[in-house]
Amino acid sequence: MVMARAESQIGYKTFKETKSLLTRKHEVNKIREKFPTKIPIIVERYKKEKYLPILDKTKYLVPQEMTMSQFATIIRNRMCIGSSQAIYFTVNKRHMPGMALTIAEIYRDNLDEDGFLYMTYASQEMFG
Repeated sequence: MVMARAESQIGYKTFKETKSLLTRKHEVNKIREKFPTKIPIIVERYKKEKYLPILDKTKYLVPQEMTMSQFATIIRNRMCIGSSQAIYFTVNKRHMPGMALTIAEIYRDNLDEDGFLYMTYASQEMFG
């Protein structure tokens, strides 16, 4: 089993901590105006994660018809982790989305007040 070295999160701020609500809303409006068929997603590492690396970017613009399974594959490839490494996603830090759902379905039910869809990833389940 290959484990990626995890970078330190000391001083790491979440996307919401770095930008005001008004700024985030404005950013989503510009994105949705320019790309109406794409979904703006913020993907961040779970704060207690020790094995998976921090992604090189947190913002993704995803076709609405893409499934969660396809999106998870893209994230796995960006991390360069093997197929044997477990990775879990939660939406809005609440629940794990079904892998067969489209991004549009997940967005419709879970978009944040700012208009982004927030996902968190970890190598172990984040509940309990």
